[in-house]
Amino acid sequence: MTTRIDCDTCLVRGLACHDCVVTVLLGPPPELTIEDDERRALDALADGGLIPPLRMVEGM
Repeated sequence: MTTRIDCDTCLVRGLACHDCVVTVLLGPPPELTIEDDERRALDALADGGLIPPLRMVEGM
């Protein structure tokens, strides 16, 4: 399973970009796919305070 991150559809784009892991590491991409193991690694780094968490909020 993968996580698809599309900054163009994020409901908090602009409000939460400044401390979102995607923009901190890569800049604002139009679309990004992160595998489950990569997502777990990013979550572990964020939980440890080393990077900001993913802030994306998807609409229904």
